[in-house]
Amino acid sequence: MSRDASRLKDILIIACGNTDRGDDAAGLLVGRRLRELGIDVCEQTGEAVTLMESWRDAGLDCEVILIDAVVTGAAPGTIRVWDAREASVVSDFLRCSTHALGVAEAIQLAKILDLLPPRMQIYGIEGKQFEMGGAPSTEVLLAVDEVAACIAREVGAPTRLS
Repeated sequence: MSRDASRLKDILIIACGNTDRGDDAAGLLVGRRLRELGIDVCEQTGEAVTLMESWRDAGLDCEVILIDAVVTGAAPGTIRVWDAREASVVSDFLRCSTHALGVAEAIQLAKILDLLPPRMQIYGIEGKQFEMGGAPSTEVLLAVDEVAACIAREVGAPTRLS
């Protein structure tokens, strides 16, 4: 469902990743595409404490959309969407982080501490190569545009540059 422009301020979009690790850049690349469409995006490495501070600082009523690379065993470039409040499998798939405590642990800890936003949607793009210094795969690059367009529609923003 589309939202009007005034609704954009109630949504925090967090793009996670590392541009130096191949497909791990997926979330950040989506975030940069969204910025080209005029949508505010917070970039994060995926470190747990920083993530939790980001959504806490956004306010109790803020909706959060988080984008990151995932490893589920699906074909590279596959897009998955989860509700963080309901998904018990999140920790199995958000394992691309170089941090000891990453996105999955932030979500689990926030659930335990009752600090998870009231609505948190996770967009995962299946990665296949995470080597240091590697470039994102073709499959991930194609998925980046698709996820950016989907999120732009979700927040009620234009999906094309004018």
